[in-house]
Amino acid sequence: MREHERRIHIALHGAAGRMGQALLRAAAARSDLAVSAALVRPGSPLIDAPLRQLLGAQAGDLEFRAALDPDTPVDVLIDFSGPQAFEGALALALERRVAFISGTTGLAAAQLAELRRAAQAIPVLWASNFSLGVALMQRFARMAARVLPDWDCEIVEMHHRRKLDAPSGTALSLGEAVAQGRGIALDTVAAHGRRGQIGERPAGQIGFHALRGGDVVGEHTVIFASDDERIEFTHRAANRDLFARGALLAAQRLAVADPGFYAMDDVLGD
Repeated sequence: MREHERRIHIALHGAAGRMGQALLRAAAARSDLAVSAALVRPGSPLIDAPLRQLLGAQAGDLEFRAALDPDTPVDVLIDFSGPQAFEGALALALERRVAFISGTTGLAAAQLAELRRAAQAIPVLWASNFSLGVALMQRFARMAARVLPDWDCEIVEMHHRRKLDAPSGTALSLGEAVAQGRGIALDTVAAHGRRGQIGERPAGQIGFHALRGGDVVGEHTVIFASDDERIEFTHRAANRDLFARGALLAAQRLAVADPGFYAMDDVLGD
């Protein structure tokens, strides 16, 4: 990927959500990025509302909109909406032939396949977590799984009580990294929670455990255990701003990237 030499224009899809608002704040603090559109769902009470209350004077005349004006400059479309709105966001990026970055979780297999097809025409990055620390943790998990193929692996995650899906998309991505390191398909070895007389733990199993409570932004631990020792990789998110900063770094990279399917590991670099 080449370095970008001009201001990058971003259209944000799902601007009313907590991540959307974190992205708006983070982008407003950068001189090399400009939010050219803040998109919300049709019928939202925020439509036509100015962003000054959220961002102050740096918001200029920007207002929440339900649709992207054809004359609005866009280099990257960032989507943090929901599975129902995701396809419209991807279609818009394809129509405008701009890079597409999505952090929408809970996508169906068919929607993930749509992302792969879109990557033939535009740069695409989908991630369950935009933390650079989590990207590095995935790299460590993949490496450990390759070096320690016979060790048991368990993944534990905790989030706030309002989270709708379990296990988290990040936990599943960490499981995918372990499975990749071992050269196996995750769905053939995954176990989601345990209860009752389950018998001895099968060799090669990757266990997932989801905790919910309070206002925890996100905590993930990958555990590798043998008979004699244990290794744990843990990441704790203190706030959502770190995810916004990671997504904006991804936007900076993808704005000048060739068509293809990218991951946060590509943003992390060597």
